[in-house]
Amino acid sequence: MEVGDSLRVESLTGDSQLAGGDSPENNNIGRDLIVQPDGSISLPLLGQVRAARMTIEGLRQHLEERYKKFYKVPAITVTPLQVNTKLQDLIASVDARQGSGGLQLQVTVTPAGKVYVPALGAVCAHGMTLEELKFEVDARYAATIPGVAVTPVLTLRAPRFLYVLGEVAQPGQFQLTGPTTLMGAIALGGGWNVGANLRQVIVFRRGDDWRLMATMVDIRGALYGRRPVPADEIWLNDSDIVVIPKTPILAVDEVISQYFTQGLYSLFPQYANGQFNFQNFSSLSN
Repeated sequence: MEVGDSLRVESLTGDSQLAGGDSPENNNIGRDLIVQPDGSISLPLLGQVRAARMTIEGLRQHLEERYKKFYKVPAITVTPLQVNTKLQDLIASVDARQGSGGLQLQVTVTPAGKVYVPALGAVCAHGMTLEELKFEVDARYAATIPGVAVTPVLTLRAPRFLYVLGEVAQPGQFQLTGPTTLMGAIALGGGWNVGANLRQVIVFRRGDDWRLMATMVDIRGALYGRRPVPADEIWLNDSDIVVIPKTPILAVDEVISQYFTQGLYSLFPQYANGQFNFQNFSSLSN
């Protein structure tokens, strides 16, 4: 039995078999009951009795034993009237039918990286594959509404952006519409300016633990074709920030002051609230 399930409790013996010989009119226990939010049902002589998470037979035996204090032969019966109401509520909340059977519900990953699933609430989806998300949601449903299985399907990917700052013709935010390398990002920014320091291009990236990582690359090998497979021509990810300085860099702090504080924040004031934390950088591996 679960919260919201309904059942009928009866005694086949009747009030004439009360252990004390009394037969008060209000002691008739035959009635229909609903399992309350606290998991209990209310019965004459017994008061509140725990019913949630019990089988029908287990509840019957429990009531039989409790009523032996009042009945010589309780002969309790428990008849389920409506069960699995959580599943019915879930079906009611997911009313879009798939063409091949089953139900579907479209949800959106929030900026906090969560999806809201009926009967479960918020489920963290950030950084998960579709298979990992299915495992997480199925496990939660198994603990609350057994028998429910989900199949996550990606229908629309959120826009992905990168940022190019420093010595380029058009610094700013650019949407990633496909796989993009460092040279491709510079091309999105209109190419480098005369005097750009191509030996010390810096790429900032968030790690899986949300820590900001930084690496310095020399793109001259890719630019001039000096190496067949230039290691510095790296692939970029969503939210990567590419900084092309003008003068040689002695410390990463100079980049933060020159390009982030004066450049990124002036271009995108919404980041001036401290969303980016530029302390304790670690190297970004290729």
